Amino acid sequence: MTWLEDHPEVRTIRVAASDLNGIARGKRIPRRFAQKAMEDGTRFPLSVLSLDIWGEDIDDSPLVFESGDPDGICHPTERGYLPLPWLSAPTALLPMWMYREDGRPYDGDPRHALARVLSRFRARGLTPVVGTELEFYVIDDSGKELRVPPSPRSGKRRPGAEILSLRALDAFDIFFTEVYDGCEAMDIPAETAISEAGIGQFELNLSHVDDALKAADDAWLFKLLVRGVARSHGFAASFMAKPYEDYSGNGMHVHFSLLDQAGNNVFDDGTSRGTDLFRHAVAGCLAAMPASALIFAPHGNSYDRLVPEAHAPTGVCWGYENRTAAIRVPAGSPKARRIEHRVAGGDVNPYLMLASVLGAALVGIEDEMEPPEPITGNAYDQHLPQLPGTWAQAIDAFEESDIISRIFPEELVRNYVATKRQELHYFAELTDAEKVDLYLDTV
Repeated sequence: MTWLEDHPEVRTIRVAASDLNGIARGKRIPRRFAQKAMEDGTRFPLSVLSLDIWGEDIDDSPLVFESGDPDGICHPTERGYLPLPWLSAPTALLPMWMYREDGRPYDGDPRHALARVLSRFRARGLTPVVGTELEFYVIDDSGKELRVPPSPRSGKRRPGAEILSLRALDAFDIFFTEVYDGCEAMDIPAETAISEAGIGQFELNLSHVDDALKAADDAWLFKLLVRGVARSHGFAASFMAKPYEDYSGNGMHVHFSLLDQAGNNVFDDGTSRGTDLFRHAVAGCLAAMPASALIFAPHGNSYDRLVPEAHAPTGVCWGYENRTAAIRVPAGSPKARRIEHRVAGGDVNPYLMLASVLGAALVGIEDEMEPPEPITGNAYDQHLPQLPGTWAQAIDAFEESDIISRIFPEELVRNYVATKRQELHYFAELTDAEKVDLYLDTV
C-alpha cells in the first residue's frame, strides 16, 4: 500500500529539489501523474539548482547557453511523499535530488554534496549524529515597518523581547500547535520551542538523529513548514539572518558527535576533555571556518548578524561551555560529548551547512590536526583570528581555499561562487527596504 493510496484526499503533488540557496525548485503535477514521477523521475535543467536569489540564470554560466541548458533527471529521495498541511487543497510534496542523464549524481546538487561527505565517514566506520537548532522571527510585514504580529490567540501585540517567556509562547500557541502538528505529519522530530532575545523571535530544536541527510532534510522541510503556517495566519516567519537592526539575528546551530560501528561515541574518553579524535574534529572545524563563512553567511544581510556583542560569533575559537565561542563544547555526561558549531545563520542551506561542518571535522580527523587551546571568558574581548567581515571577502576565501576543495566538488564550488558574485553585484543596487523584501520569505 503506497502513501498516496493511504491518502486519497491528496489532489496535487509538488516535486521539488533544493537549489544552492536552499530554495525549493520544482513543479506542480496532478495526482494521476504521481506514479510516473516516483518511478521515472522528472526532468529539470541542471541550471535550476544554481539560480540566484531572485530565481534568475547566472550570467555566463556554462550550464546555460554555452551547453544548451541541458536537463538533469530528478529522482525521489528516500523521504517519499510528505503532506503540505499549510495549503488549502490537500497536497503532497515529493522531495527530489538531481542526477545526470547517465545516472551519475549531479555535483551541483547540495544534497549530493552532503551525501559525498557522509560516504567518506562510512569508509572510516563512522556515523555522524546530528541535531539542529533553528531560530526565526514572526513578523507583521503588512506595513512600512516590520513589527511583531498580533497574537492569533488574543489579537494583541506584545512588542517586548522576552527570553524563555511562556507568555510569548502562549501568545502564539495556535501557530505553534499547527507547526508541531505539521512536524508530526512530515516526520520532522521537533522538540523544545523557546522564545528568544528578539521581538517575536523563537527557537525550535530538532532531535539528534544518526542520519545526517535526514537531519538536513528535516531542517529544510521545517523552514518550508514554518513559513507556510505563518502565512496561513496572515504574518511572516523569517529565517533571515538579521531582520531587525537593533535585535539579535537568527542562527542555526548544529550539534554533532560521531559513532563507531559498535555504536560508541568516539568523542567520549570518560572525562570532560574528550578524545584525541574529538580534538582533531574541533581543529578541522576551526581550520575551515574562515573559508566556510560563505556557507554559514551566504547572503548580503548575513554579515549584519556577524558583529561583536550580538550573540553571534566573530572570532575563530572554541571553548568548553562558552556561548561566545564559535565552537562550544556543551557540559554534561562524557557519554554525550559533542561539538556545537554556532556560526551559521538561519538563512543557510542546511545541506551545504552540514556538509561544510562535517566535512571540516573529517579533514581534521584525516590530518590529525590539533586545535589551539580553548578560550575562557568573553570571546569578543580577545585577540582572535576573525571570520571574513564582508560578503566579498567571504566569496574570495571560499573560492581560493584548499580545504573547501577537499569538502565540495569543483562544479559546486564554481556554481556557488558564480551565484554569489552575481547576487553581490545586484544587491548593491537595492534600497534597504528592497533588501528586506528580498530575504524575508526566501531564505
